[in-house]
Amino acid sequence: MSLLGDLLHRSRLLSKLGALFSRSFDREIQSVAAGQSHYWKRVASPTQSSPLLRRNIHRLEKGLSMPDGKPVFAEDYIEETVEQYQKCCESDLCSNERQWAKDVLIQYFKKVQDTPVITTARARFQGGEGGNMVPYARATVPLSKISYEELLILCQQRRSVRWFKQEPVDVERIRRAIDLASLAPSACNRQPFQFFISDKPDVATDIARLAMGTKGFAENIPCLIAVVGDLSYYAEYRDRHIIYIDGSLAAMQLMLALETLGLSSCPINWPDIEKREAKMAKRLKLAAHQRVIMLVAIGKADPSGMIPYSQKKSHQQLMKPIE
Repeated sequence: MSLLGDLLHRSRLLSKLGALFSRSFDREIQSVAAGQSHYWKRVASPTQSSPLLRRNIHRLEKGLSMPDGKPVFAEDYIEETVEQYQKCCESDLCSNERQWAKDVLIQYFKKVQDTPVITTARARFQGGEGGNMVPYARATVPLSKISYEELLILCQQRRSVRWFKQEPVDVERIRRAIDLASLAPSACNRQPFQFFISDKPDVATDIARLAMGTKGFAENIPCLIAVVGDLSYYAEYRDRHIIYIDGSLAAMQLMLALETLGLSSCPINWPDIEKREAKMAKRLKLAAHQRVIMLVAIGKADPSGMIPYSQKKSHQQLMKPIE
């Protein structure tokens, strides 16, 4: 296989030919296509959350946040945004998402100068009074008193724990951790992921066994989360990897939050192996556009349980100057 890889990497054409004879990418290709199809269905009939509205409202926020804001911007997508907002007002869109969109649109129309396009969109919008879900000054953000040393201790405390007390996990603590995880950065604020949760040990074990690397401790897991990405938030192939970036950012905050709530965790790698993918999709009842990013085992750590030392790389090894 090494010789084949040495040959195929020499050009993109050869790499493509190699992919034609491999089934490894089949599910990803199908999932991306299913995501695109479902994306346009969500644009036509939005429910709960609108990927198009979230993206465009965030784009407006960035424009409104510029220190020297342009008097005219977003002409190429403001009509589309207002149209999507109106569709969402007629759907069961999350009330907070609708209010956020309304507040930002109201501020946008207050700040920009009229052009034929903006005048048309403004007349169609007719938003009324706005609220406070709009860009705000960094100086108004509450500042944490956590020092670097305290954060370091928390990160050292957060180890991959595989041996848990056989006690029920308080789901309310997980809800609180997810609230904190939702504050993680996300491309255009789309947050294309969900946390599938089971606090039943037998179910947690059953799902954990579908992954690799859980032999010997899957039976010890009292609670498990599957972090699932949703490709229906994207209309372009270029965005197919964002679910993994955004989902991982949120998962890291989730695990740190769990530590502050007395719960330990272990992220479990999810391999792209068709037989396992098919079993997991069936077990979690996933749609074609949903993909598992990782699993996270959760519970109260057994104080006598051992954890690997896992020596970490130094900043000298990790830093690469740009010249």
